[in-house]
Amino acid sequence: VFSAADTSGDGYVTWEEFEELIQDETASTYLTTLELDPASAKLLFSMLDDGDNRVSVQEFVKGALRLKGQARSSDVVSIMHDCNKLLSKLTRVEENIEGMLSRIEGASQARRSNQQ
Repeated sequence: VFSAADTSGDGYVTWEEFEELIQDETASTYLTTLELDPASAKLLFSMLDDGDNRVSVQEFVKGALRLKGQARSSDVVSIMHDCNKLLSKLTRVEENIEGMLSRIEGASQARRSNQQ
């Protein structure tokens, strides 16, 4: 399925490629066999995507296995996906704040040195 969707051959599936894939009856049937709902394609794609607007084969396999089967809960997977995106953003904010604090401390030390 992934190879069929990756029409550009770059190792990633974009939303446009994924959308084309689910229009194909054979691929749609295969996704249904994997217990993945082609009717919820945009949601499915967003749950597979790590935020770069494309899905690698690793993301596809990992996501498909999480979503497959009776024990799955797409709500839980969606929440996990959102939490991972949020964690990534919070990490960047933390790094920015640490950088600002470091610059403030440096300026403060320089000011104290100049006053002495």
